Amino acid sequence: MTDATQVTRRDPTEDPWFHPSGSVRSQGWTVNLGTPDSAATPPGWAHTGLRVTTLSPGASVDLDAQAEERIVIPLAGSFEVDVDGSSYSLAGRASVFQGPTDVLYTGINKALSIRSPEGGRVAVASAPAGTEYPVRHISRAEIPLELRGAGAASRQVHNFGTPAALEADRFIVCEVLTPAGNWSSYPPHKHDEEKDGETSLEEIYYFEMQASADSPVPPLEDGGPDVIGYQRVYASDDRPMDVTAEVRSGDVVLVPYGWHGPAMTPPGHDMYYLNVMAGPGPVRQWLISDDPHHGWIRRTWNESDIDPRLPFTSEQVASD
Repeated sequence: MTDATQVTRRDPTEDPWFHPSGSVRSQGWTVNLGTPDSAATPPGWAHTGLRVTTLSPGASVDLDAQAEERIVIPLAGSFEVDVDGSSYSLAGRASVFQGPTDVLYTGINKALSIRSPEGGRVAVASAPAGTEYPVRHISRAEIPLELRGAGAASRQVHNFGTPAALEADRFIVCEVLTPAGNWSSYPPHKHDEEKDGETSLEEIYYFEMQASADSPVPPLEDGGPDVIGYQRVYASDDRPMDVTAEVRSGDVVLVPYGWHGPAMTPPGHDMYYLNVMAGPGPVRQWLISDDPHHGWIRRTWNESDIDPRLPFTSEQVASD
């Protein structure tokens, strides 16, 4: 077995699109990319941002008012968020693998303060925006839970920040959970052109991993295996793009353009990723083109069942 502290991580300066955990810390955030106060954002990245941090019990983190819309997503733990003189309680979860959580859309040009009485980890997705939409607290019970794909391409999607679920200006935000041994973001697809049937969207992938419930080995913090997955991004035109990243909890992959997928998780390793998408086009819509070499896989889904390990829920964890 490999202790996680002994793993040699890829130098992020070698590739502007892959950022290992801890490599993009700034302004009190363990992840700070694509935001006005991030120095690590690659040149040309303009439409999406992500901040992640872990708060000790009773601690808080503040964000100044900026011309960006935001959505606060508890990853582990529960949080209180103050926005425009109002306080919102976000019922969280023990981990991202325990189903949906409350989230809070804050709109634009609003300062906010996030605190956690018992401690926890929180993400703030963002996008530069110009149109004001109202603050909205979305409870976990309101979040559309989609089981997408079938067979070994089965995954679970929490669509709290999609156009059908949230009125917003620019971004599209969701989270995806993939059971051990499955392929997600599959078939490979792209959304890098404004044309009929496709919208141009940057995309952020933020990953967390866990040893699966049926794995015979102990979790990482008890000296268990190095819990990993893989993410592929490759060229769809003459622009260079060739990313095959070994991802772990806290890692980020940026997709400025090109085919992306699959996100693969080995047997014994469950995968979570948070997606943040936005672009320059006039329509806030996720329209994609499949890689023609692989799009046929969608036709097989009607003949296969959804993976019976889905959905991940807090009730499922409690009964294991």
